[in-house]
Amino acid sequence: MATNIIEASIACLAVTVLFCEVARRVVVKITSKGYYEGLLMEIISTFQLCACTHELKLLGDYGIVDQQIGLTLTYVMTVVHLLTFGTATCNPSASLEQIYRRKLAIKSAILRIACQFLSAAVAKLVMHFTWSFAFSELHVRHSLTGFDCISGLHTSSIYNGAAVEFCCAFAVQSAVIKIQEVKTKSKVFFVAAVVTFVVFAGGHLTGAVFNPALAFSIQFPCRGNTFLENATVYGLGPMLGKTLLQQILVSTKDFFEPK
Repeated sequence: MATNIIEASIACLAVTVLFCEVARRVVVKITSKGYYEGLLMEIISTFQLCACTHELKLLGDYGIVDQQIGLTLTYVMTVVHLLTFGTATCNPSASLEQIYRRKLAIKSAILRIACQFLSAAVAKLVMHFTWSFAFSELHVRHSLTGFDCISGLHTSSIYNGAAVEFCCAFAVQSAVIKIQEVKTKSKVFFVAAVVTFVVFAGGHLTGAVFNPALAFSIQFPCRGNTFLENATVYGLGPMLGKTLLQQILVSTKDFFEPK
């Protein structure tokens, strides 16, 4: 039974990625490279990230997969996302970081963040619709609960949870910055390994989401915590992690640059 459930979930993941990849190729053909193409890519890729994570979270919440299989699926899907997202970041924290580094105008960043949250909300609704077709026993069970979910926050306080998300965002962003000068695609596998390790280390505490838009899709609807508590953990935590890292990089650069 579990094998059939996993196979059905993998099929859902594959169809989601294929659909989004087709959509990205269509966007490239019908739009000129520029502002609107970037926004559409953010919408499509954020949808892919959130929809796939919903399916993976469902497998974990119901105990269908053990930790080893869960981490393997996380690694594989992270590689797939990194190879297909292109220039899309799918993360509001990344957009705010680009403002900080003066690589993105405030108006453009706000619009991009709005697209990311909108896509995250749509992904949740689409997955509820998809699960209602009951492609597996797991989908049937989840549909019978009204798609109810329990919060992934399991720390003694929301501040501890925010600290975990802070560390997750800091670690992943550090890896991304460290490897960004590498030209080969091997860097994708390195970053995916870091993400998988972070999920292993912090997943049992907060889910190790480190992405406010993704958290809005998979964590905010769940019972157990208020909107403000979720915003503190999954919004403030990752943004502070990225901001601190950027400040450290700027300070270090200023310190070592010759006067």
